[in-house]
Amino acid sequence: MIKQFLQTVLTVFVIFFSAASYAAEQEQPKQQEPALQKTSNYQPLIERYILDELKSVRQDQQALRADIEEKVAHARLDATDRAVRYTADTLNNMFIIITTAASILVIMGWRSMRDVKSKLNEVVETKINELTSEYEDRLLELENKVKRRSQEIIDAQEDISKANEIHSIWMRAGLETNMHQKIKLYDEILAINPEDIEALIYKADAAYELGDYEWAFSLANRAIEQDEEYGLAYWQRACANAANGAVQEAISDIKIAIEKAPKLADELEREPAFEDLHKLEEFEALMPQV
Repeated sequence: MIKQFLQTVLTVFVIFFSAASYAAEQEQPKQQEPALQKTSNYQPLIERYILDELKSVRQDQQALRADIEEKVAHARLDATDRAVRYTADTLNNMFIIITTAASILVIMGWRSMRDVKSKLNEVVETKINELTSEYEDRLLELENKVKRRSQEIIDAQEDISKANEIHSIWMRAGLETNMHQKIKLYDEILAINPEDIEALIYKADAAYELGDYEWAFSLANRAIEQDEEYGLAYWQRACANAANGAVQEAISDIKIAIEKAPKLADELEREPAFEDLHKLEEFEALMPQV
């Protein structure tokens, strides 16, 4: 199980670094376009390799889940067998003790055989009821523990499966150049995890790139409602406000974004959405001092 888990982690890292390497090649300057055109022939192979690796990860996860369920079933059977065997041995010992005691009583002439039989039946019945009740409680407790553990394992497997699926969609989105397709991929992520705030922000950025500033503003607001401390959400809303001509609102959102995430101040000068704000004193005051 550990070996399969390590193989899964290693595969995810290989996929991640492959995607990162590919993304880095995509961001190289235009002066290296001949080299990029030459290596772009390998893009289908890279995508095919990534999809094969993801398929292998899913198959490994399914095999791991089946193996765990089989082990849990065997554990249940073993526990039941031990309990039944222990109960049978205990009852046999009790009958031996009772038989021995009855023989001694008969030899000693203790009352009549009817009294002995009645007393033995009463003692045996009481002891059997006590043992039966005790072991029923133990078996019920054991069964509940096994059920809880099985459910925890199943939930963990489902979480891993969802995480792998979301990771694969993020990688596809990173390779996609069409904004409409990017938005569809972000929607797939939100369908799996509606609280994924990063997917909302990237979707808002894609809507902004398509020129739908109102949509980008709405998506940024949704992200802020989910997490008021996420500075990038305010930054994205500031871009939408700037594009819509709401200058003061944009300045206010930029201040909040920098307050939540101070590193964003370094991006002020390079952000194309804020080009029209450079002439404002309030915006210049936000620029980092060199």
